[in-house]
Amino acid sequence: MKSLLLVLLWLLPGGLLAQTGTVAGTVRDEQQRPVPYASVAVPAAGLGATADANGTFTIANVPPGAVRVLASAVGYTAVSRNLTLRPGETLSLPLTLAAAPAALADVVVTGVSRATEIRRSPVPIATLGRREISLNANTNVIDAAVRGIPGLSAVTTGPNVSKPFIRGLGYNRVLTLYNGLRQEGQQWGDEHGVEVDGYDIERVEVVKGPASLLYGSDAVAGVVNLLPALPSGPEGRLRGEALAEYQSNNGLVGNSLGLNYQKNGFQTSFRASHRLARDYRNSVDGLVYNTGFRELTLTGMAGVRKAWGSSHWYLTLYDNQQEIPDGSRDSLSRCFTRQVAESGLDDVKNRPLVTDEELRSYAIGPLHQRIRHYRVFSKTQVALGGGELHLLLGAQQNQREEFNHPTAPAQPGLALRLSTFTYDVRYHLPEWQGLEVSVGSNGMGQLNRHLNATDFPIPNYNLLDAGGFVLLKKPLGKLEVSGGLRYDTRLVNWADFYVAPNPATGFDQAAGPAQPDAVLQFPAFRRRYQGWSASLGASYVATEQLTLRANLARGYRAPNIPEIGSNGLDPGAHIVYLGNRGFEPEFSWQQDVGVLWHQSEVDASVELFHNYVQNFIYQARLQDASGQPVVIVPGNVTYQFQQAAARLYGLEASLNWRPAALPWLAWSSSAAYVSGESAQTNLPDHQIEAARYLPLIPPLRGRTELRATAPARAGRFTGTYGRVTLDGSARQNRFYALDNTETATPGYVLLGLGAGTTYTNRDGRAVAQFIVQVDNLFDTAYQAHLNRLKYFEYYAGTPNGRSGIYNPGRNVGVKVLVPF
Repeated sequence: MKSLLLVLLWLLPGGLLAQTGTVAGTVRDEQQRPVPYASVAVPAAGLGATADANGTFTIANVPPGAVRVLASAVGYTAVSRNLTLRPGETLSLPLTLAAAPAALADVVVTGVSRATEIRRSPVPIATLGRREISLNANTNVIDAAVRGIPGLSAVTTGPNVSKPFIRGLGYNRVLTLYNGLRQEGQQWGDEHGVEVDGYDIERVEVVKGPASLLYGSDAVAGVVNLLPALPSGPEGRLRGEALAEYQSNNGLVGNSLGLNYQKNGFQTSFRASHRLARDYRNSVDGLVYNTGFRELTLTGMAGVRKAWGSSHWYLTLYDNQQEIPDGSRDSLSRCFTRQVAESGLDDVKNRPLVTDEELRSYAIGPLHQRIRHYRVFSKTQVALGGGELHLLLGAQQNQREEFNHPTAPAQPGLALRLSTFTYDVRYHLPEWQGLEVSVGSNGMGQLNRHLNATDFPIPNYNLLDAGGFVLLKKPLGKLEVSGGLRYDTRLVNWADFYVAPNPATGFDQAAGPAQPDAVLQFPAFRRRYQGWSASLGASYVATEQLTLRANLARGYRAPNIPEIGSNGLDPGAHIVYLGNRGFEPEFSWQQDVGVLWHQSEVDASVELFHNYVQNFIYQARLQDASGQPVVIVPGNVTYQFQQAAARLYGLEASLNWRPAALPWLAWSSSAAYVSGESAQTNLPDHQIEAARYLPLIPPLRGRTELRATAPARAGRFTGTYGRVTLDGSARQNRFYALDNTETATPGYVLLGLGAGTTYTNRDGRAVAQFIVQVDNLFDTAYQAHLNRLKYFEYYAGTPNGRSGIYNPGRNVGVKVLVPF
């Protein structure tokens, strides 16, 4: 650690003591009325502030030189201004926002290296801000992003486990970042969620399509970057927010306290959040047994921001106890039952019924998983040689335990500890005749180890990953061209891993080769994977309203550990996975074409894509020579990973309208469609059609919202709104039908209602914000196609004709936010 600090101090230029400047001003609408609580930021410097009730803002400690200021607010088009700030200067900057609900002018850095407007990025990027996240009743931040970003979906296992999918691809093909740090938490597992405090997320940025150029392997489908809030407010004053939330469907109780402080360039923040939920409910299943959770998150940051740049250190601690549903029931009453015997003696059709007290209890059941995730990382930005150096260094540890032994509840079946060390260094060269050049390298080292476990689905492994890239961007009048090249290499290895029965417990345990009855479960393995990534794209501002863009990208992904090394039961998924040690890396070629229209009243966009993936890795049920399913562990199905070419294509479209004659009204609508087809050639003729489509492809989905916001006027209440939402999914008939792996899913439409307001004091400062949201108002019974619980069924037929577990029913969510 001392060496690292010395290196960072050595990098700082001699201008360490140079003065910073201040940007202040007001945010108003086109009628010159104040826009209360607008967000104002200097994105390149990571600085921001929230305007007060009169639209006034101040951003201190802004590095001198060329500065880009961005202002945004819900219901308005974001606006940016370029200015030059001298050391010690205070600039007064009036900002005017035009009424429009879209955010095509938002500035992003995810997927484009330097700050870039969304409309000028050839790579499709979408964003979702804190305000929109807060308006919904979500059980995790991924679900919140899915509601607001077309093309983003999630595979779910109950209400608190959601894995992001982008355009039909997920797991290790989507890279999830927390403030730029890659999230590493055994994300290959079906029931493994994202270990992030949703209350702390200020903004979500999603790259739709291969982002391997900047991030390497695992970003072949895209990136989800979860960005926490930065300190804001006046110098030398402690600011904060207290939040309380309740949701009726699963009795969720959430509380969060956030604090931040800044003075003379020093910045610090802290947040503590706790959430507790019992089993959720729907009109078909009633209360769904073992779907509750208990979650605690602590987040801290300290840093400095000076004229030379900035350096911030982050520490997060996440602790989640998540129940594991298995869907077992009584065959006639359809009441849920619970496991009381070990798998060898368990008779799933004669389990005892779950009592009403157990269904309504907030206590975590004996069969559950516990996930503890710890992060420490630093982000440093330094002005160097006329350019900018960005350095991220991080370490994180994920400890995951799945308790699946009813006769020994303290004994975990799965117990893994994943330690990951990450670096990301980028240098933005000084601009030369409009040409912007960025070079960089990022990578990681990993060690994954079994602890006190009885199930061993993957081996202990070591992983080293590194890659380097160069990215160029050049404006040519109305045309802006960008592209780059990257090379990656990954080394994976593990030693022989033996398993033997433990005479004292009767369960399996890790063993040495000389131990009696030891079985070699994972033979030693060592292999290096490598590949090239590339991207070439352009955006063309045809008119002030019309922007055209296109991008061609080659993505690369090395096989993950389960795909090459699996050989065991995943208790939470009820599946025995078998890997394939001969896999080659996946390579994709994706083409994107987009048309974006922007004017004061209307924003519209259409994005089309086509993605061809070589060596696509998927799961298929294992069969013997006679075509019968192979059963290795009774009561659990057996899958083996396979490779074949795949093709995905689809589109996303959005339309946002805010009529000038009705400035208080806003209408937004979006739709997303993706189709994924496999090119398997090693199947009998009668199975080819059943295996035509890829698994876990979301159906055609649309969302529309009508929102009315009361005009600003004198009084204690401001920002009062009401909204109506419709979420619809079409029937999914394009599914992976081989071996009855997936089935068709009926379509559904869900109606939601919401309202909210902010209560202010006599000085116009917010005292409390109130939000009420009702989802699935008519308590519609439905199953999302990407809901894994849909397939948790033990019987071929049921008395009510409905199989599997259904999604949550009606939910009333209430939030109270108190800023101070």
